[in-house]
Amino acid sequence: MSLRSTDTEQLAEPPRDCRLCPRLSAFRDANAQDHADWFNGPVPSFGPGDAQLLIVGLAPGLQGANKTGRPFTGDYAGDLLYATLEKFEFSSGNYAGHAGDGLKLHNCMITNAVRCVPPQNKPTGEEERLCRPYLVERIDSMPRLSAILALGRIAHDSTLVALGHRKSAYKFAHCATHRLDSSLTLFDSYHCSRYNTNTRRLTTEMFEDVFANIAEHIR
Repeated sequence: MSLRSTDTEQLAEPPRDCRLCPRLSAFRDANAQDHADWFNGPVPSFGPGDAQLLIVGLAPGLQGANKTGRPFTGDYAGDLLYATLEKFEFSSGNYAGHAGDGLKLHNCMITNAVRCVPPQNKPTGEEERLCRPYLVERIDSMPRLSAILALGRIAHDSTLVALGHRKSAYKFAHCATHRLDSSLTLFDSYHCSRYNTNTRRLTTEMFEDVFANIAEHIR
């Protein structure tokens, strides 16, 4: 690995005590007071750095990744995401909703546009901006990256800005595919949240359709 790739990898993850966002830092501190055994910090990306697929979510869930310390782990969104990853052979092992379950990702990494849990699951635009350099470096650190899956509009927009594209040039839509350049394609999906699945805005079949397109693209 080159010195540049090593440096980029280090810059791709915020420090455990990151204080860039005052509101998010205060919220983490309050959660730590109430739940000292939770992770309560910037949640690191999960998966191999040489993956071809990067999945970008919005932010950690309060009782999901913020509790367990692994993206999409411990809440309903993770149940659907990891089941789909297993079906399309992007993971192995048994997902059990905690970071020590032994699950491994293959050719896939998961990260978030905002690394710390926000109140009401809603980061501000300023918090997205302050956290975006970590997404930029995460993308830059992946030498084989050829596909990015954005889960929801905010992840879609943040990814485009991180890559230097105008948001207006690529409209978010479920199952949309955007060829960004000769080597990188952006795929869109509605977020796999409980709300979206309960309201049938997103069904298992709709989510799997997106992954079928990704699998065809990279394999």
